[in-house]
Amino acid sequence: MKIAMTIKTFDEQGVLDEITKKLSSMNLNIVYTHLYLEKNNFGSINLELENVEDVEYVVKTLKHLEFIKSIEVHNSLIDIYGKRIIIIGGGVQVSQVAAGAITEADRHNLRGERISVDTIPLVGEKEISDAINAITRLPRVRALVLAGSIMGGEISNAVRKIKKEQNINIISLNMVGSAKNEADIIVTDPTQAGVMAVMSIADTAELDINKIKNIRF
Repeated sequence: MKIAMTIKTFDEQGVLDEITKKLSSMNLNIVYTHLYLEKNNFGSINLELENVEDVEYVVKTLKHLEFIKSIEVHNSLIDIYGKRIIIIGGGVQVSQVAAGAITEADRHNLRGERISVDTIPLVGEKEISDAINAITRLPRVRALVLAGSIMGGEISNAVRKIKKEQNINIISLNMVGSAKNEADIIVTDPTQAGVMAVMSIADTAELDINKIKNIRF
């Protein structure tokens, strides 16, 4: 069984190390973790665990650690926010793609899906390539939309890299530059690109991106 939990701790050195050792001693596997500092010298650690047989035992065992303030068991991020679409590029193009993606995601989410849409308008080859490379460090990403008027060079290299490392659908606007050639599909209309990004990852849709790869729309 998989579970997710948030552990509130006092901000002390070695806290995360002690928690992971304790979880490892119970033969639990950590599939996701995120740590951040809160006010008043407290820390918050979000964990998603698998191979859990007895949730109460796990919580009780962790609470024996003196630096832990509280533990909350809750749904995972994939259960709450679901699959994630990232839209990167110029402001106007990003907003138009987002309009299509959000409208289409709303339609599928009403039918039981969980799809969230993230956007970041950026200018500059380095800035955009850095953002694309960082996608490999983000959870839940299932699709990337390249929404700009010109992308190439290091951006193309970044797209090629994440395609090798992660199972992510790549949708590109029909723009100037070589980056679009790394995409699974190329779409001229920004709104349609957003719609197709959602349909390519939605279980409630009938679009199979593998059947339309390398086609321009």
